[in-house]
This record gives sequence, structure tokens and C-alpha cells, in this order.
Amino acid sequence: MSKTDLRRTVLVPIDAITVVNPRVRNQKVFEEIKANIAELGLKRPITVAAREPESGGEPSYELVCGQGRLEAFKTLGQSEIPAIIINASSEDCLVMSLVENLARRQHHSLDLLRDIRRLKEDGYSEREIAAKTQLSIKYVHGVIKLLDNHEHRLLRAVESGKIPVSVAVDIADADDVGVQTVLRQAYEKKLLRGGRLLAAKRLVEARQKHGKGQASSDGSSRKSLSVESLLKTYENDVEKKKMLLRKAHATRSEMLFLVQSLKALMADENFVTLLRAEGLASLPKTIADRLSHAESVPT
Repeated sequence: MSKTDLRRTVLVPIDAITVVNPRVRNQKVFEEIKANIAELGLKRPITVAAREPESGGEPSYELVCGQGRLEAFKTLGQSEIPAIIINASSEDCLVMSLVENLARRQHHSLDLLRDIRRLKEDGYSEREIAAKTQLSIKYVHGVIKLLDNHEHRLLRAVESGKIPVSVAVDIADADDVGVQTVLRQAYEKKLLRGGRLLAAKRLVEARQKHGKGQASSDGSSRKSLSVESLLKTYENDVEKKKMLLRKAHATRSEMLFLVQSLKALMADENFVTLLRAEGLASLPKTIADRLSHAESVPT
């Protein structure tokens, strides 16, 4: 920590801080942050912007960056946290929070897509977003295109961690022939290997065959079932069960025939002598149990 940071760092009441750009944290990562702070203390203060207090009230603050550290302090039972106070409007706080998260995060999270979209909705051009996030204009354009074109299948793959954002953008921007080149280049760059590469290939095939997919929501339309279709489904199910029963009866008859045949052979002294000569005097337990059961059940 520099001397400048030390002079600007003050203890701020945690309850007076508002998170302007909240996000869900990975629990494992959060536990590591909390354990590190509990053992070594806070290495880097959070950044907040001061807000004018209401008449007679206490000053309040908006968080610019450091949500994980703030939540860790709160979980550890602390009432105050070291913070660097800056002068910034609420809009600037939101932009700085988005930019800080974009610049710090590895680009494989759906949050990256949403944050770029949010900056776009706030009126920033693709060139301005690229400059603030230090991403290429081509990349920013591709991300916004991915969202605007409702590439739900690719978005779900990104959200579940099956493919990186950059690969999803390249797939969306390529034709059917070019997609294979995208996958090959992703393999060469070690972005997709093993199971992830196979999953990406299946995703591409499904996208080519069934389209971009639908947004998952509770209000999604479902195909209504008529009485005729329900009856047909029931009849098909009954027919499958009848077929299974016929196969079960046929298998049972074959098993009974084999058991009776083996029982007759074991009653033949010459056959038993041959088995002993070949070193096969004993039977496997399962077969012996079946023969014993067959002898106890009247035919």
C-alpha cells in the first residue's frame, strides 16, 4: 500500500455502504477471501464514493469496488472497514464498478456479457466500452451481437462453463464452415480440450440443426397435449410394457429349460465322472443354488 493510499484511507461504517452493482459470488472463492482476511488482515482497502448526509444524518457511501472484501468483513463481525473515499457521481460509481470487474475478471463468465450490455444500455458506444475495459472493439461488438441476436444456446453454454465467451462470440459470428475453423483454433489455443471440445462440437451441431435455442423462463410456451395425443401416448406405453412382459416370460421359460436340462445331466453318473476327470467337479454357487431350488419345487 502506498503512502498516498494510507493518507486517503479511513475507517467507514459497513452499514453506511451501499453496493451499487451487486453480484453473486462464488462461495469457494468468497471463503478463501474471508479466511485470508481473518488470518492476515485487509491488504487492500475498498473504494467508496461519499454521499451528502441528510439533515442531521450520518454520511453514507456507495461502493465502487471491493464487494468480496466488504462481505467478508461483515461476515467476520466487523462494523467498520478501511476504505479509500473518492468524489464520483452514482453513475460514475456504477461505470467504475463495471469496468473494474471487467478488467479484473477472467473472461469466461456470463457476468462479462451482462456488464458489457449494461454499459451499452447506459449510452456508451462500443468504442467507449472497449477503451474503458481494454477489450478490442471487435470483441465488444461480438459480445453485444451475441446478446442482441438472442443466442440463448450459446449463452447457456457460457453460463455453465462449457465454452469461453470469446469462443461463443466467434461461433455466433461464423458461418457453418467457419465454425469448424473456430473450434480448431480454440483447440490450438488450449481454450477447448477433451470433454469441453466434445461438448462444444455437440453444441454447434445442435445449433445448426435446431437453431439458437429459446430463452429459459417459467413463462415459456409449451406444446399443448390433446386428448388424442394423450391416448396415443398411453397406448404406446401399454404396448411397451406388454412387450417387456412377453420377453420376461420367454426368458423365464428358457431359464427353466436350461435348469431342467442341467439337472438331468447332473443325474447322469457318466457325465459327472467326465466332469471330475476334467477337474470340474464343483458347480458355481449361482448354478448350484438354482439346481437346489429346482429340486425343492415340484414340477
